[in-house]
Amino acid sequence: MSTTRMLTGDRPTGRLHLGHHVGSIANRVRLHQRYESFFIIADLHMLTTRNTREDIERVSRNAREMVTDILAAGVEPDRATFYLQSAIPEVGDLNTLFQNLVTVPRLERVPSLKEMSRDAGKEEMPYGLLGYPVLQAADILCVKGRAVPVGKDNAAHVEVTREIARRFNHLYGEVFPVPELIMSETPTLIGTDGRGKMSKSRGNAIALSDDVATVRRKVMGMYTDPNRVRADVPGTVEGNPVFAYHDVFNPDRAQVEELKARYRVGRVGDVEVKEALAGALNRFLDPIRERRARFEGQPGLVDELIFQGTERTRVEVHRTLVEVRRAMGLTSAYTQVRRRAERYRKAVAAPA
Repeated sequence: MSTTRMLTGDRPTGRLHLGHHVGSIANRVRLHQRYESFFIIADLHMLTTRNTREDIERVSRNAREMVTDILAAGVEPDRATFYLQSAIPEVGDLNTLFQNLVTVPRLERVPSLKEMSRDAGKEEMPYGLLGYPVLQAADILCVKGRAVPVGKDNAAHVEVTREIARRFNHLYGEVFPVPELIMSETPTLIGTDGRGKMSKSRGNAIALSDDVATVRRKVMGMYTDPNRVRADVPGTVEGNPVFAYHDVFNPDRAQVEELKARYRVGRVGDVEVKEALAGALNRFLDPIRERRARFEGQPGLVDELIFQGTERTRVEVHRTLVEVRRAMGLTSAYTQVRRRAERYRKAVAAPA
């Protein structure tokens, strides 16, 4: 395994879904065998849109479920460091220092922030949400991450990290690597309602933890071609969420192409197409369910992984912060004050 570090993670707002899988988890599973991998449980980021006491009380449970989902998807626990963001206060120190290396107009150009604010029902953007990419930069650079697997939505965030790293190195010396984005090969997965990307908050997601019956129920209720009122009416395949999912999750390409051809000429009903998709999705999820059962059968294991990972990350981040403060000259300012104070105390205590 390479000593190059990878940093990735999610906000602990609930179970992960198929959109997460195609957006970043599949990349994580592949890359964590190659890189030294840190997985952040980004509960401070969660506060930018969900910050009630009830939201915060659910962090522990959601973190446990989220890590279980990641392990179930194929990440091996002995090759991953999971850590809770809020348990490492030095990340906030780095965030404060980095805030001075980026401008408000630059952050306002990050396209996903307005969407995140709108999805959270915010009439005005909170200060913390505007600074989301800066805190994300602190997350990545605090462990000196070089590889950052992201979905399309987060690419602009990581570009801010790259700019901050370059700016810091220019001003204070080479401390940080400039991280590289590793983009998902699959575009954003549309939700089951056909009205935007798959999202937990929109209720249009198929969770990695859904059972067979739940997956089938959600698939059978999926949005298709609204102009197709009968099976003998030619339908549109392009932009049809059911076929978009077939393209991503159904490995039987002959079946997919045959269904598309019949759909275009009105020789197959939506029910048959959806039944085939439900079967493909459940076959895709079956190995994930088996791994989940194995980890859930060891109560306390996931908590232990998070605890040990957080302790290890705290050491790494403290080391980085010491290096940052030394490079900026912040340690010398206090050292000078301390030394002058010591001389003053000695002079006062000296006998007349």
